[in-house]
This record gives sequence, C-alpha cells and structure tokens, in this order.
Amino acid sequence: MRLLGLDGALASASAAIWEDGAVLAAARREGARGQPAALPALVAQVLAGTAPPEAVAVGVGPGGFTGLRAAIALARGLAAGWGVPCHGVTTGEALAAALPAWQAAGREVWSVTAAGRGGLVLERPGVAPVLLEEAALPRPSGPVVLVGDAAPAAAARLRAGGADALLSDCRLPEAGAVAAAAARALAAGRARDAAPLYAEPLALRTQGAA
Repeated sequence: MRLLGLDGALASASAAIWEDGAVLAAARREGARGQPAALPALVAQVLAGTAPPEAVAVGVGPGGFTGLRAAIALARGLAAGWGVPCHGVTTGEALAAALPAWQAAGREVWSVTAAGRGGLVLERPGVAPVLLEEAALPRPSGPVVLVGDAAPAAAARLRAGGADALLSDCRLPEAGAVAAAAARALAAGRARDAAPLYAEPLALRTQGAA
C-alpha cells in the first residue's frame, strides 16, 4: 500500500511517500513556524514523478495549533482530490513507529512533548493526552521508553523517582513514521479520523472524575 504522510505537529514540517514498509521519498523543514507555507512544497517534492497514493496519513497531535491545522487541511484536501481515504495518527503513535524494535520491547511508550509556559503533554497508549507540569508526571507501573521533544527532562524526573525509564532518540515526528503508523493501525482495524487531537489539562480531568 502506498501512502502519503504529512506532519506539522511540532517544530518541523515533513512529507513522505511510504510503501510496503519503506520510505520511498521524504522531505523535511526544521523550525517551529512556517508549516503552512512549507508543507505544500514538501508534498510536491516527494510526489514528483510518482503515482498518486492510495491513502493519506497526517499527524493530528497533540501539537501546535497552526501546524496541526495546516497539515490536516492539506491532507484532507489532497485526499478528497484523489478520492482516497485520509487517516489521522497521533504524535505519540508516529514517534513510537520510529523506535528501534529493541527499545520498544517490553516497554510502554510514553510520548512527552513541550507545551507553553513550561508545561508538558503526556500521551500514553490507551489514555487521552493530558497537559501537566513536569513535577506531576505519574510514576509508571513498569518499564517505559520516552519519546518526544521533552523526553530528556521527563526521563530524568522519572529516573530520579526510581522508575525504569529509557530515553530514546526520537524527538520530533517524521512523515514516514506517520505513514507507517497509519498502515499499522489500518492492518489492525484501528483507523483514526483526521481531526485535531489536543491535550486536556490534568486538573480538568481530575475535577471531571471527582
């Protein structure tokens, strides 16, 4: 299956063509701003001389408002023009897809990304993303591997508390990993809509549960 992957969730913008487990073409632009202008050119670059994809995959967050909206709008528009489905992939799912197998083996993947005013966004498998302070990071119940641009600080905090926390090199999501994660989800029957995913403040979640 051939997919076009797009991502603008964090401090970069990227596009990639992925097919049957391999990235055939990829383009990336670094920077926390400029995704709306950069993404169309990156897509044109990776699509040059290739057939249209069978599906589009896009990073839906958590991440920056502008980058997410730009990537999702472009992905939806392209998919509609080609008449193919458009699937969403979370930031944590994309980062997890880029992990070497040995790092993910026997460990739960925690995605920790930076939010405004020193906050963190924690995304864990099967749990809605939450916005919290570093000091409020929960203690994992077992071994974890950390991904995301705020992973170094989070790993240090968890280790100081005695947790088995492995720090990976995966900091920012890549479009090729977005496509790979979408293909994995489709194979498991877990397709996600291409709609923005935002983190809810931990305090609000606690109040709602009370």
